[in-house]
Amino acid sequence: MLRLETLVCTFSALCIAAKAELKARNCSEVREVCAAKGFSFVHVPLQEISGEHLRVCPQGNTCCTQEMEDTFGQRSKQEFGDLVEEISHDLRSVFVSRHQKFDEFFLELLDNTERSLNEMFVRTYGKPYMQNAEVFENLFAELKRYYTGGNVNLEEMLNDFWSRLLERMFTLLNSQYVITEDYLECISKYTDQLKPFGDVPRKLKAQVTRAFIAARTFVQGLSVGREVAQRVSKVSSTPACMRAMTKMSYCHFCQGMPAIKPCKNYCLNVMKGCLANQADLDSEWNHYIDAMLLVAQRLEGPFNIESVMDPIDVKISEAIMNMQDNSAQVSYKVFQGCGQPKPSGMSRSTRGVPDVFNARFRPYNPDERPTTAAGTSLDRLRIIWTTMQHSVVDIKGKLKQSKKFWSSLPEEMCAETRLTAGNVTDDHCWNGHTKGRYFPEVVTDGLTNQVNNPEVTVDITRPDTFIRQQIMALRVMTNKLKNAYNGNDIYFQDSSDEGSGSGSGSGCTEACPTDAAVPASEAPLVEADRSEPMGGASSLCVPHLGLLSTLALSASALHMHWR
Repeated sequence: MLRLETLVCTFSALCIAAKAELKARNCSEVREVCAAKGFSFVHVPLQEISGEHLRVCPQGNTCCTQEMEDTFGQRSKQEFGDLVEEISHDLRSVFVSRHQKFDEFFLELLDNTERSLNEMFVRTYGKPYMQNAEVFENLFAELKRYYTGGNVNLEEMLNDFWSRLLERMFTLLNSQYVITEDYLECISKYTDQLKPFGDVPRKLKAQVTRAFIAARTFVQGLSVGREVAQRVSKVSSTPACMRAMTKMSYCHFCQGMPAIKPCKNYCLNVMKGCLANQADLDSEWNHYIDAMLLVAQRLEGPFNIESVMDPIDVKISEAIMNMQDNSAQVSYKVFQGCGQPKPSGMSRSTRGVPDVFNARFRPYNPDERPTTAAGTSLDRLRIIWTTMQHSVVDIKGKLKQSKKFWSSLPEEMCAETRLTAGNVTDDHCWNGHTKGRYFPEVVTDGLTNQVNNPEVTVDITRPDTFIRQQIMALRVMTNKLKNAYNGNDIYFQDSSDEGSGSGSGSGCTEACPTDAAVPASEAPLVEADRSEPMGGASSLCVPHLGLLSTLALSASALHMHWR
């Protein structure tokens, strides 16, 4: 009786084992999961078959045909590229949207500033300004050309503007003489000695160059960051990487275990091998981000482009007042150096000069709020600039978040919500061979560290040329950003000039605080007694000068009230 019971138990155990083996060989779950993922295989085995035909997955008994393994390889390549693009989407969107926003603001600021100056000067100076408006139009055209990437030397361009303005004003203030082109050329030689516009050109040059260098370089930096992020996000995978991705993502299907996920550390080794070149971008990317953050400070400080461009009409008007205040001394010194020009032979009344400077502009009433296009456009710009100040804070936060993005990419891709089982000690995950714990150590980041990667064969002697090009682009941009932070435009380094601006150097080889020689708020106040012309040689043009001063004072008071 005991012997019979033993035989029955043995038979039952064998039956259970046979059923378990039969269940393990059943591939129906693989068929269902493949169909749910959109695979349309011609044939999926009902039970495991010999895996001698497989080239990537283990060659034991398998639920995969050659067609299935090939299709899994193609799908792995697509999913790998799509996942990199998905994770980098927010980064790319930040650079695309912020580049567009800042670029649009700076261009609109230039347009509105030019419009404001034109309308103010038309009301204030009338016909004399309109007859010489191209001097100011050229100024803004060159500023726009510089901002949009033109090969413009800001210092030389601003010097040329003041020279042209001096020539026009000298001719206007000495209209009783015949001023020839040769005579004007002689005048330009004495500009630095004469200082007809006072200290305004020097201060404005320092402010404008720093502001425009920072604005242009910051927008260029956003453009470079955008291009690098977009290009590097489109990964090209090596055959070794694709084999590793296929093995990690789909070979457990062939083992009849489609529901399990890869082990976390297993995934990390695969991704570090596949993204080894991208990780090498990280160091230069971090330097670039640090330099962008430095220049962003310049968009908030006293040399930000809005605080420089908004009152530029008042500053130029102040320079005009300085010129007319000093016209006697200027004319005297010019006559000494260039000789006395020939009289024109016509009096002022004959030439119609008093008609040009009539009092057709009523005095500005400070109780009235301006309703002109200039006033409303400036108000709108201030609202936009307030928004932009928040945008600067925003972009600084986004930039800080993007540091170490490329080296952290494997960790992001291997997140539990994406590819892996999550818990690195989990015994119920796919380790590349079976269900069980993954024991190899995770390799460190970077190409040279992949020499011992257990999952991906990486040729560390052949860096990716495309990634190296992006590293070089970041390196060049970082250098430009550091120069911009120090107020230097690397296109126009000139050791002969020790002043501020695009042609000078601060002496800082690394990013360092800048000595702001001229705070943006330091524009001298207009003094009330400037409405009286000076005596001496200026008596020839007293009516002209007195009215010019009064009009300029009114314009300054009007603009100050708007602010």
